[in-house]
Amino acid sequence: MTQKAKGASASTGQSAGDAFVAGQKTIEQVVAASTQGYEQVVEMTKDHVEKTSTAALKGYDDVAAFNKESMDAFVKAGEIWTKGFENFGKACFEFAQGSAQESVEAAKSMMSAKTITDVVDAQSAFAKSSFDKAVAESTNLSEMSMKITNEATAPIQAQFSAVAQKFVKSAA
Repeated sequence: MTQKAKGASASTGQSAGDAFVAGQKTIEQVVAASTQGYEQVVEMTKDHVEKTSTAALKGYDDVAAFNKESMDAFVKAGEIWTKGFENFGKACFEFAQGSAQESVEAAKSMMSAKTITDVVDAQSAFAKSSFDKAVAESTNLSEMSMKITNEATAPIQAQFSAVAQKFVKSAA
């Protein structure tokens, strides 16, 4: 081989080696940059998943707590309603029992009357007394039913107010 050919061959070899080294460095830089970018994406994704999971779990816990509180309010309202109408039923029974006893007393009074005037007077007194007691008892039962209704709905209203306040706070 000639001197010129050897020089060209050596120079080409050196240039190829330099190009190879430069290419290798470029590839290493690209791989390093890609790895760094990939690690950043993985870290950002991990952070996002953690935040989303935490928010979802908190939301689930809030819903579970809301459901429990609501059920507790409805159970308490049901207990109040049941107890109240048990008392209401007793009051109705006592009124009916008292009315029946008064009817028996009035019937005895009318049977033992000596004149028609005595019968009419006994019947009038019984009718007036029965009417007055019926009006008084209906007022009493009406007040009792309103009290039962207000007491029974109080736990539900309180729960509704608490939930409304939570939503207002979370929206603010």
